[in-house]
Parts: sequence; C-alpha cells; structure tokens
Amino acid sequence: MIVDPDLVAALARSVLPDGIAVAACDPRVMPSKIEAAEDAAIRTAVPRRRTEFHAGRAAARAALSMLDIAPQPILTGPDRAPVWPAGVTGSISHSRTACAAAVGLCRDWRGIGIDLEEATPLDPALLPEICTRSERAWLSTLGPDDQAHMAKLLFSAKEAAYKAQYQVTRTLFGFDTFEIRVDRDASRFRAVFQTSHGPFAAGDILRGRFRQAAGLLVTGVAVRQSGTARTNNS
Repeated sequence: MIVDPDLVAALARSVLPDGIAVAACDPRVMPSKIEAAEDAAIRTAVPRRRTEFHAGRAAARAALSMLDIAPQPILTGPDRAPVWPAGVTGSISHSRTACAAAVGLCRDWRGIGIDLEEATPLDPALLPEICTRSERAWLSTLGPDDQAHMAKLLFSAKEAAYKAQYQVTRTLFGFDTFEIRVDRDASRFRAVFQTSHGPFAAGDILRGRFRQAAGLLVTGVAVRQSGTARTNNS
C-alpha cells in the first residue's frame, strides 16, 4: 500500500494542538539528501532501518522549517532519542508505510508524542504485557474483532503518551505505568499515570487524540508548559 505523505501529515496534525509543526515522508524511500553526522550513527544498520531513520530526520527538518528553524543534523542521544535543537521539543514515528515528525517550541510545550501504527489487530498474546487488568476488562466487553483493534489503540496511545512524558522526566518505564481510557465518540483518550514519575503524580492525566484512515492508526499527545498534567488538553 502506498500512503500519501500529505495524508499522513494531515492525520498527524489532526491529533495534535495548533502551534505544533508536522511533516511526513515515505519511510521506504531514502531522502535525496542525508546528513553525514546522522548517518554515522546508523551506517551499519540494515538498509530498511537506515531508510526509515533518514526519512524520519527529513520529516523532522521539514517540520522545523515551518517554525523558521534552519535545517541542521538531528543526532541521536545515548538514550536513542532525537537530540532536538535548543528551544525545541518533538517526536518522530514511523510504521512500515508512513513516517511523521512533530515539533514545537519549548516555551509552549513540555513534551510532544506521536505514534503511527498499521491499523491491524494487536496480537492477543501481547495483551498481558501491554494492557492493565482494567483495560483487559474493558476489552472483554467488546466483540472479538473490535477488541483486537481497540487493543492496538491502547498500545499506540501508550506509545504517544510515553514519548510526551519522556521529554519531561527522562524516565523509562513499562506499559503498566499508564492506564488508557478511551472516548471513541470524540476520538480522544486519557493516559492516567498509575505511579509517580518526576513532576507527574499517580492519577495525573495526559490527554490525547486518535485518528484512523488509509490503513493507519495515528495517536498524539502534547503536554503544555502552563498548568498541571491533569489539565493539559491536546
């Protein structure tokens, strides 16, 4: 399947607030220009991984240009997260067919998380690892096909929320740290901290949005500079 990068960018933009710049690339096509400093960190990877990596960086630079930030290498830190230019925060994600980057100014955003997944069912064997007991109870009320697709949404929502909080806490943790509560009618979700991490207390909420189209599932979370986690709206 060929997914138009313009459609991917539009979907990604729809799950994030105004003021965040978004761009997309095809992760199966090597960009015409790559940065040598970036390539040094990925040169020994398999060709598919190199192409995905450079497509993500190209999307990130395109998004940065929307903020009037000059193109520059986006290196990888020791934690494997992108090292953004001073004053910028952001997120990069890709599936097999789509790649997007979202960036914003630190004066406005504490953290941004975006996740792209193929809109396919989640492997049921992964449910105990990804979903809390309460989430599995909710899934059990759904039909079998619906259950598998909603489980994929829970996974993607946790990925987006994790990326957004990581820019604040620099803390690694498992899927059970967040419990996702989905509002399907509004295409929104809440990621509720089950334990405290950095400035986030147990019970604090990161709010996100999701969209599904063209075989893709897209989720986004943005943490504003003002207010507490509980009142952040994406």
